[in-house]
Amino acid sequence: MMHKFIPSFCREPLARIIFIFEMTLTQSTYAKLRNIVGSPNCSMAKEDLACYTYDANTQGQLPAAVVFPRTTDEISRILTLANDERFSVIPRGAGTGMTGGSIPVNDSVIVGMSRLNHILKIDPDNLIAFVEPGVITGHFQHMVEQQGLFYPPDPSSADVCTLGGNLAENAGGPRAVKYGVTRDYVLGVEAVLANGDIIRTGVQTMKGVVGYDLTRLLIGSEGTLGIITEMTLRLLPLPEAVKTMTAVFDRIEAAAKTVSDIIRRRIIPRTIEYMDNASIRCAENYLHAGLPTDAEAILLLEVDGTKIEIDAMVNHLKEICIAGGANNFTVAQTEDEAADLWKARKAISPSLFTYAPDKINEDIVVPRNKIPDIVKKIDALRSETGLIMVSFGHAGDGNIHFNIMLDKKNKDDLKKAQTAVESLFDFTIELGGTISGEHGIGTAKAPFISKEIGPIELDLMKRIKKLFDPNNILNPGKIFQD
Repeated sequence: MMHKFIPSFCREPLARIIFIFEMTLTQSTYAKLRNIVGSPNCSMAKEDLACYTYDANTQGQLPAAVVFPRTTDEISRILTLANDERFSVIPRGAGTGMTGGSIPVNDSVIVGMSRLNHILKIDPDNLIAFVEPGVITGHFQHMVEQQGLFYPPDPSSADVCTLGGNLAENAGGPRAVKYGVTRDYVLGVEAVLANGDIIRTGVQTMKGVVGYDLTRLLIGSEGTLGIITEMTLRLLPLPEAVKTMTAVFDRIEAAAKTVSDIIRRRIIPRTIEYMDNASIRCAENYLHAGLPTDAEAILLLEVDGTKIEIDAMVNHLKEICIAGGANNFTVAQTEDEAADLWKARKAISPSLFTYAPDKINEDIVVPRNKIPDIVKKIDALRSETGLIMVSFGHAGDGNIHFNIMLDKKNKDDLKKAQTAVESLFDFTIELGGTISGEHGIGTAKAPFISKEIGPIELDLMKRIKKLFDPNNILNPGKIFQD
C-alpha cells in the first residue's frame, strides 16, 4: 500500500467520503501505467485514492488511479497512453486549491507531481532559477533568500503548496500589491501536451518577443492545456529591511477608505491586508495572539527597502491611518512579533470552521478605489440574509476573500448563500472587477464564467483548449462546463 504518498492534507475520515461510481480503468491500462512509473509509485486502492477526491474547499469523485511520475519522459508516456486509450488525466500538486481545479472528474487518473521536487539550479548572476513543479513554495523562498535573493509570490498556503500549482492557478498573495503575481516571475516552462509532445516555451533572459507568448498562455490555465514539468523563474535582490505594522479601526468603512488613501498618496507598501471583525475574532479564538476583538477592522501593512526608505514610509503610513480614523497604529518591534501577526492573518481561513461546518469561499477583486463600495455591499448582504459572512484579504490590490459560513444541509440557508454570491459577483463586475483574483475557476466558478467573459471570447478560449487537447484528456470539466 502506498502510504508514503498519502498527503498531509488528507484530513477527511474515509467514512465521510462518498464513492460516486465504480472504477472502469482496465487492469490492462493500469498495468501499462505501472510499467511507466513503477509499482511503488501508483495505486488503485480506495484508501489511497480517497485522499485525492477533494482540495481545500471542493469535493470531487473517486479517481480510478493515482500515479507519481518522476521525469518529464514518464509524464509524456502517461499522456500518450491517455490520449490513445481515452482516459482523462488530472495533474495535482499539494491539493491546496479552492475551486476544484485538481479534483477528479469522470473516471480519471491523478498524476501527482510530488516526486518532481528538485531545485535544479539557482543562478545569482542572472537572477533566475530552474525548478521542478513539486517544490514547496516556502522551501524555494527560503533557499533563494539564503543566497540574498527574493521570490515575491507568497500565497497563504506557501508552507505546503507547490510551485507547479502556483503556476497552474497564477497564484498571488499579500505581496502582489507591490510585486505582482506568479506570472510576473515565470520566464519560461517545459510542459507536456495532451498527446505526449514535450514543448519548451519562453526564455532565460529579461526580454524576449519571438513568436506568441505560450508561457503566459499556460500560466493560469489550471492544467487544461499541458502539464508543466520545469520552470524558469525570475528572482529579485532580497530587500535590506522589512517593517510590519497594524492599524486598528472602529469603523469598517474607514479602514476601506484608508486603503484607497494610501495608494492615492503614491505609497506602495509590499502588503496591505484587511481583516473584518468576524475574521479578527476567529483568528484570535484560534491563536490567542492578542488581536483587538472589539475592532471593526484591522489593516496589516508591511514595507520593505533600505532602512532609511522604510522608516520614512512607516511615518507616512502612520499619518494616513490616523487621519483616516485608526485609533491605534503599532509597529512590530521584532521578527517574532511580525511573524505572530502573519500567523494570525494566515490562520483566518482554516479557523473559520469554528463558525459553521461548511464554507463558500470567493476571491473577488475590485479597483482599489471601489473597496469601500464592496465592503458596504457585503455588509448589506449580511443584513439581508442573516448569514455569517467573513471578509479579509489583499486589500492593497483590491482582492477581497469573501466567505459565507453555513451548514449546507440547511437548504434555505444554502439557497440564500448562493443568491448572495451571485449578487456579489454581479456587483463586482459592475464595479469593473473580476470574480476570481487568484483562486482560478476550476469547477466551483465554472457556472459563472459567462458573467465576465463574453460569448466570442469564451468561444475562442474553448477553441484554444480544443487545439491543445482535441480529445479533452487534460483536466476535463475545469474552467468550462462540459
